[in-house]
Amino acid sequence: MLRIIATTALAFSLLSLGSAQAEDRPTLQIVWPAAGSIIELGKDPERAIGVVVSSNFTLLPAGECDGVSQCGHLHMKIDPAGDTCNIPGKPYNSMNSDFGGDLIKARFGHCPDAAGKHVIGVLLADDHHKPILVDGKPVTALVTVTTK
Repeated sequence: MLRIIATTALAFSLLSLGSAQAEDRPTLQIVWPAAGSIIELGKDPERAIGVVVSSNFTLLPAGECDGVSQCGHLHMKIDPAGDTCNIPGKPYNSMNSDFGGDLIKARFGHCPDAAGKHVIGVLLADDHHKPILVDGKPVTALVTVTTK
């Protein structure tokens, strides 16, 4: 039930940016961290960790897909059922739109309680930051971890 609520919350909060339709069925999976992992937070002020994904999309910086339909980047929310871990004034915790690739930074320092049980939600976005939709639903991946 938490997964459904978190997926829906991530999707609706990021849908405010608009949406795009994909031609083929895109896939998105969080490769690391694994579900149920206990993760040591970074020592930096953002308490950041890297999140690695796998996708059949080419993940490039925003604006560099040059019309390729299976191309985009990632948006991420921590605890996507709410907005408490977002960057202040933004509808997300992180994006990799500046550099692309299969890595995105999870910034737990924006959370009221960085240490503890959290859901990491990643959304596949097009070249213009609009969520990629399949059957009218955004392509997302979720994983629950405990941070310390």
